Amino acid sequence: MTPPAIEEYAVSGRDSGPYAITTGPDEALWFTMVHSGRIGRLVPGQEPTSHQLAPDSGPTVICNGPDGALWFTAYRAHRVGRITTAGRVTEFTPPTAECGPFGIAAGPDGALWFTETAADRIGRLTTNGTVTEYPLPRTGAFPSAIAAAGDSMWFTMNQANAIGRIGMDGRITVHALPTEAAAPVGIAVGPDESVWFTEIAAGQIGRMAPGGRITEYPLPDRSARPHAVTTDADGTAWFTAWGGNSVGSITSDGTVAVHDLPTPASEPHGITVGPDGAVWTALETGALARIEPATRTTTDDTEQRNAS
Repeated sequence: MTPPAIEEYAVSGRDSGPYAITTGPDEALWFTMVHSGRIGRLVPGQEPTSHQLAPDSGPTVICNGPDGALWFTAYRAHRVGRITTAGRVTEFTPPTAECGPFGIAAGPDGALWFTETAADRIGRLTTNGTVTEYPLPRTGAFPSAIAAAGDSMWFTMNQANAIGRIGMDGRITVHALPTEAAAPVGIAVGPDESVWFTEIAAGQIGRMAPGGRITEYPLPDRSARPHAVTTDADGTAWFTAWGGNSVGSITSDGTVAVHDLPTPASEPHGITVGPDGAVWTALETGALARIEPATRTTTDDTEQRNAS
């Protein structure tokens, strides 16, 4: 298998902290800059632009909304924000103070669902600003990333060593992980409804099959600190390894490939499939990296299966 081509594009100063990334409705890459309080935009092949928020607001995760806008969490400001493709920003404050919103994703009901890390709650925000909060059945769980799947949302419970599911009626189910103290963070749902998640403290990638079975796949470097995960159209999961300075992929049969980033200590965090079909990741040191998926051949596939 030919290694993927990786290119880096500077989008900010080294202290701005590109963190999360998504593809917007305008076919541009939108990303948060957690340290400088900015939302950035990059059309592949063009110069980046950005929009200033409160400098200390800590914009964290960003997602494509159901209303043609982008929605993001402001972790330090304890707010959820909306930004149009023209750059107009509106912010909403959840009822629970100091709740620490982190993960956010559009749900199947046309609302935005987000995690409240400091309040052990899952929030639901309609596009007109109405917020409903659902308490978790555990305290100190630190709910982190969240993703949509069918008629529900899945989220990681970083300090409870579990992943959770919340239905549109607010009912929550908790699934404990096999590995103790795995500290799950990122989560994504594939086209086959498999739930993929990263275990940052265990150096593993987890997968829950549609039937509920959880399988964990150790990475070659168990200290790699896998952070965020996304899935492509083929169902392959792509993840960032923050401590390993790399991006990896894992197929549904558990085949793992890890690819080093060109710049040392670049701190990869968020990851998404871009408008050009390539995989893009945000590097906290001031750049976005583009990973062109490898071209596989029949011979390469045979050799890989025989080696595994």
